[in-house]
Amino acid sequence: MAETRKTKVLIIGSGPAGYTAGVYASRAMLEPILVQGIEPGGQLTTTTEVENWPGDTEVQGPDLMVRMEAHAKAMGCEIIGDIISDLDLSQRPFTAKGDSGTVYEADAVILATGARAKWLGLPSEDKFKGFGVSACATCDGFFYRGQEIVVIGGGNTAVEEALFLTNFASKVTLIHRRDELRAEKILIDRLMKSPKIEPLWHHVLDEVVGTDAPLGVEAVRVKHVDTGEITEIPAKGVFVAIGHAPANELVKDVLELHNGGYVSVKPGSTETSVPGVFAAGDLTDHKYRQAVTSAGMGCMAALDAERFLAEQGDAEVAPDAPVAVVG
Repeated sequence: MAETRKTKVLIIGSGPAGYTAGVYASRAMLEPILVQGIEPGGQLTTTTEVENWPGDTEVQGPDLMVRMEAHAKAMGCEIIGDIISDLDLSQRPFTAKGDSGTVYEADAVILATGARAKWLGLPSEDKFKGFGVSACATCDGFFYRGQEIVVIGGGNTAVEEALFLTNFASKVTLIHRRDELRAEKILIDRLMKSPKIEPLWHHVLDEVVGTDAPLGVEAVRVKHVDTGEITEIPAKGVFVAIGHAPANELVKDVLELHNGGYVSVKPGSTETSVPGVFAAGDLTDHKYRQAVTSAGMGCMAALDAERFLAEQGDAEVAPDAPVAVVG
């Protein structure tokens, strides 16, 4: 028989937003349960050097997430390694079902499911996923020591991936459909100074070419966006870094969305279109998408949930007091 867990606040997701919400909800004596999801720690677990986290000149993404998880636990947040597969927001208490079979009942829900990598949708891209095609340089870069590889994209993600991959590859070709990058200037400067990186402007990936036995990438065919001319570039690895899409599967047909799938929240708050349901981090933020802003929204969501529960008579608003700031 499935176990049923009841909580005042259920936090779904475990990146900076989720863990920070866990810290603040715990300090408010709400005894929250946090369900980590498919990628505990979120996108920062696949990031190497983080140089813009206040208080750390440089910190490894996975290390930062380990610290944040430990902080939430120390405050009293119960953290569960489960994946929520269904969420019923039609009435309170809200009900969530985990892959483990556990049912979670909650008076308030904080959504912090984040975002995940986008793909181009090419058949050849799908064919070689995991066999030369990747969306995570920190996961798979090690396998391409001394090899030529390509990175697709022109934003922060693409530039960061290309720079990281120079630690392993003999050459990195950055393929971008425009003639200028959308990344931060400091990252662009580093990329342009790298002797291992060669930008290829005005091109898009047309096909990934490789062998079937064994399955592996040998080259890419790229197309000029103006002339349509096809060029083949030798490559053992292809890293797709064209951005991320909000992980909204649980709520896309229930909550109001904006900007192509991000969960809408009321101005100046984390309140969604369903009272008692709050959203924080990359799930709702299409503009900033930073770890520190996600953490800030996690704090806001916990405080919003606390006030909501107090208004419903389910909790008391804690008096103003010094707090441990996480982001």
